[in-house]
Amino acid sequence: MGQQQVKLVVLRHGESVWNMENRFTGWKDVGLSDLGKAEAVRAGRVLKAEGLEFDCAFSSVLKRAILTLESVLAEIDSSWIPVEKSWRLNERHYGALTGLNKTETAEKHGEEQVKIWRRSYSTPPPKMSPDSPDHPSHDRRYKDVPRELLPDCEALSNTVTRVLPYWNERIVPELKAGKRVLIAAHGNSIRALLKHLENMSEEAILELNVPTAVPLEITLDQSLKFVSKRYLGDAAEIEKAVHAVAAQGKKK
Repeated sequence: MGQQQVKLVVLRHGESVWNMENRFTGWKDVGLSDLGKAEAVRAGRVLKAEGLEFDCAFSSVLKRAILTLESVLAEIDSSWIPVEKSWRLNERHYGALTGLNKTETAEKHGEEQVKIWRRSYSTPPPKMSPDSPDHPSHDRRYKDVPRELLPDCEALSNTVTRVLPYWNERIVPELKAGKRVLIAAHGNSIRALLKHLENMSEEAILELNVPTAVPLEITLDQSLKFVSKRYLGDAAEIEKAVHAVAAQGKKK
């Protein structure tokens, strides 16, 4: 193979209804907003313009990622490729914060506390009660997941611990086999993956914001060590999208 590089594309889902309402979403299975649906189509067109094709794809089991991926694959005429879905690619579980408005939560608890809950590496939010109807133990999509693996809440460190076995066991073999891989996931499952690939410090990952529905092309060397990454699309639009994510946990 020589010194052939490996390309991987990761994509955060388009704007969800709860993104639009600035709520903590986590594992709550909310759909895409009208803007999110349009963003997903646009992401597919960006990939088509780049001439990128894929042999297989992976997504979480949450419909905002699944529907984004379906739109993207339709745009690039690749709806036929195998897609594998796993709970391990789900968004970070926001525990008792699930459903709360981020701005109101910042006004109540302070921006600094909300930033810690949203962005700190090892401080989890308050736990969701196991009795809550939103607890994953009551959702049949997780019926085959051992109960002790289902979170009540997660810090980013817990998300890393959950994502990496799936990366190593399911995605790495496809890349090593020469497959072109597309992953549709979530802000924090993507941050978890980037932290691992780029060997980022806990401080650096705190400041990393992943915009909705902007394809991120990651270049790896033959041993799957990180070489570079680049967002695909209009640079000014991408910068605006990154700033919008960063501003979510601020007071009005």
